[in-house]
Amino acid sequence: MAATLVDEGIAAARQGAPNGGDVPGVLASAATGIANFINKLNGDVDRIFGRAGIAPDMAGTATSRIELGAYCDLFEEASRQTGHDNFGLWFGNQFQPRDLGLWGYAALSSPTLGSALEALVRLLPYHQESSSMRLGQGEDGLARLAYQIVAPGILQRRQDAELSLGMFLNVMREACGAGWSPEEVHFEHPKPPDHKEHEAAFSAPVYFAQGTNALLFRPEILARAMPGRDPRLFAMMETCLENLGHRPRGRDGLSERLRHAIRTRLAQGYPALDEVAEAVRLSPNTVQRQLARDGLAYKDLVEGTRQDLALLYVKQRHLPFSEIAFLLGYSELSAFSRAFRRWTGASPRAWRRKIGEG
Repeated sequence: MAATLVDEGIAAARQGAPNGGDVPGVLASAATGIANFINKLNGDVDRIFGRAGIAPDMAGTATSRIELGAYCDLFEEASRQTGHDNFGLWFGNQFQPRDLGLWGYAALSSPTLGSALEALVRLLPYHQESSSMRLGQGEDGLARLAYQIVAPGILQRRQDAELSLGMFLNVMREACGAGWSPEEVHFEHPKPPDHKEHEAAFSAPVYFAQGTNALLFRPEILARAMPGRDPRLFAMMETCLENLGHRPRGRDGLSERLRHAIRTRLAQGYPALDEVAEAVRLSPNTVQRQLARDGLAYKDLVEGTRQDLALLYVKQRHLPFSEIAFLLGYSELSAFSRAFRRWTGASPRAWRRKIGEG
């Protein structure tokens, strides 16, 4: 029986750190095989893991948890150190769902592809914190499996996005065959230099600077049977995941939720308070009042989000400054340049030259 599709945002799994902690984590099984992949690309495993602050023997363990920020840093550093800009893309492309551990086996043992994807959405909070997954259907009639890290402090997450969609693609290919491909692939980050490789990896059109990371596909495939369906194994995996820890609080702090909503809307221009407040399901007055209690103003959150992303994007030398201005919601390059000079005391061009010399 096909899974029931619901509007995006209803079938969502979100969470902060377990038991109210401040540092989100992810099960180390998500890094299964990364050491071998680094070696294959002639990288220095110890150096890469050391810079990320993770012990190499942690990667791949089924029930150990590592910091989500360190996990993202691990793949970003692997990309830099090996010289392979699309490291995460190809790591995810070869990653087998079974290597995801408990979370992966829960999907593989589901009766249908639809229930497998719903299991990934529902059980994500036990596998990875401060993250969101949604299974929904758009106005174009296509189903969407969307994924995103929502922790605003984790800015460098391109490699994670690309490897994660690759992992999900391989879950879907379990039911649809190795030659199956989605209708479209969306990524939240800007277009990278070797973006043609992304279309080759997914065998589908790929769009960048989107609101979220997502696979778009025809909904009728959700009824396809999973070849490894096993109700008893599924129940066991679900129980094991739930027993790893208490279910987390299910929400981040207001400022973090607002920063996430702001980030996803910047490319459409300056995000209006009304729209952002609606995204976090509060009235604009309530948002302003609660921010004021913490000594914050809405415009300061927009400014801070823009500044953080600007410093990240300017480091990416393939991105023209005009595109960066667009991604940050500025209608003119001159407005972005003035803001950047206010933040750093230098023009974007001078700053890029300075970090290049460093």
